[in-house]
Amino acid sequence: MKKMFCAAAWLLAAMAPAYATIFPLTLQNCGYTQTFAQPPQRVVALGQNTVEILLLLGLQDRVVASAFWPTRILPALAAQNRQIKTLTVEIPTLESVLAQSPDFVPAQLPLLLGPDSKVATREDFATVGINSYLSPGMCATHKKAGDLYGSRAALWDMRYLYQEIADFAALFNVPDRGDALIADFKQRERALRAEFSQRKQPLTFVFWFSSASPAADAYVGGKNSASGFIADVLGGRNAITTETEWPTVSWESIIAANPDVIVVSSLDRNRWALDKAEEKIAFLKRDPAVSQLEAVKQGRIVVMDGQAMNPTIRTLYGAEQVAAQLRTLGLK
Repeated sequence: MKKMFCAAAWLLAAMAPAYATIFPLTLQNCGYTQTFAQPPQRVVALGQNTVEILLLLGLQDRVVASAFWPTRILPALAAQNRQIKTLTVEIPTLESVLAQSPDFVPAQLPLLLGPDSKVATREDFATVGINSYLSPGMCATHKKAGDLYGSRAALWDMRYLYQEIADFAALFNVPDRGDALIADFKQRERALRAEFSQRKQPLTFVFWFSSASPAADAYVGGKNSASGFIADVLGGRNAITTETEWPTVSWESIIAANPDVIVVSSLDRNRWALDKAEEKIAFLKRDPAVSQLEAVKQGRIVVMDGQAMNPTIRTLYGAEQVAAQLRTLGLK
């Protein structure tokens, strides 16, 4: 996996800011306008992506606790993360969050901070004087009945992530660090697109996140999700055509879609029977019908970190991870 930054970028990030944030600072985020009198001092970060952005910006001394971790921390951030209390790798309670005396609660998903959140709404935190923040990429979704994570009418891309990085960099008065991180991601995406744009026949992908059991439908990345973005970066397209962010799809439908490549997630959690990549691969190879897919017969199954299927900083890492395996398979 690539290093976080090149040496020049690290040097830039370590320099004194070229311009400083003027407080009080007013931020607009997902329809909310909030004013910060000073940079937050005690952050409870809900969601792996939120924590990893803050750590990449060198802000581990401001984060007192975190929650909701589908996979392990990026190895380069492990030392910083050890300083931070983990409330739970699943969904925390409001009481456990408030017990940390936070002055800022940013979150990765509406599930963790939204109208139907199992933790709290933004209004709940505002009532007790705590500012909050929701990942901008999630605000671009629209809800349908029974759809927990929403749907996307347009393909997710890194601009939402850059907005989040820029907002945090301004809020914590580290603008140069934000600029360096964004520049690094942009360069890496350009390199992948240039390499995989040479394919004459675009590849089709299915991104399988997990399943509750071998008999259950597959929980996959939707057409315009982060998975769709990865397929696009690699010169292909998502074989799943629904706009739902996280649809459950029957194996009959996946067989009909007949993808060129099946991407299976690697998850460190132990919530569902097929969370582990090796369990998914074993199912693909032993199921009488699924094993007849050309992608399975030809060994075109690749493994990707599960968090990369969420619209997060891990998404680009996931694209790089898949790209490396496509090269090995001769599918560049």
